[in-house]
Amino acid sequence: MTAPVPPATPVPPVPAAIDAHHHVWDLAVRDQDWITGEELAPIRRTFTLDDLEPEARAAGVYATVLVQTVTVAEETPEFLALADGSDLVAGVVGWSDLTDPGIAGTLAALRALPGGDRLVGLRHQVQGEPDPEWLLRPDVLRGLAAVADAGLVYDLILRPHQLPAATRAAELLPALTFVLDHGGKPPIAARRSHPWSEDLRALAALPNTVCKLSGLVTEADPRTWTVQDLRPYTATLLDAFGPDRLMFGSDWPVCRLAAGYGEVVEAAHTLTSHLTEDERRAVFAGTATRVYGLR
Repeated sequence: MTAPVPPATPVPPVPAAIDAHHHVWDLAVRDQDWITGEELAPIRRTFTLDDLEPEARAAGVYATVLVQTVTVAEETPEFLALADGSDLVAGVVGWSDLTDPGIAGTLAALRALPGGDRLVGLRHQVQGEPDPEWLLRPDVLRGLAAVADAGLVYDLILRPHQLPAATRAAELLPALTFVLDHGGKPPIAARRSHPWSEDLRALAALPNTVCKLSGLVTEADPRTWTVQDLRPYTATLLDAFGPDRLMFGSDWPVCRLAAGYGEVVEAAHTLTSHLTEDERRAVFAGTATRVYGLR
């Protein structure tokens, strides 16, 4: 007779976690023109902090970083106002036109708004730029230098073929911290790792780069993904950046295309269960606190 298999030991969560990457949007205020087609239909509705908060608290998350969704200047002041009235949002990664010669003044003005002290970084939808070397344009590099001068960080949302340009930009701007969102979007659904893994390691070799353990469930097959599908890619991220330069993010509500908030948190705990307690604290809180300067 075969002995029964004991149940898997639950992975203990860290006592207090930070979600370093989520979104909100209100379709009554502004359309999200990227939410098109049948595949994205489940998230084509309004998502608010009131929707997020109970799920975050239930998962042991006590603070978050709210990240831009569209390249509209009005969104960032709105997000800062939300953060100013929230006990949950500790930081905002907003958007401003990097190519604007007056970007330094724009950033100063944003900082002076209610909630302006929560502005921790900027992001642009580089993944949508047809030029794979958009980050290396002289006007973009000038804007990125202004971001560094303002004491902010820069989030990179891009596709794998754009990683080499990001690496070169990080080399040219050593004073600016670059945060790679969603692990650089590895081709998980295709079960490939090259050339993503090599280009990722080149970026990670630079000391002014950090990465988010986020967005992986939607890079896998959203209908059939398992933790095992994610494990090789998470292992690469951990090996390349180390826990002190890796931070957890839910990518809520986009993650809902593949998994609920609690499922994403649980998967991240499972994928990091082999780390020491101090290393797990870095991934789930310490890195985000340090890099974004969260209160």
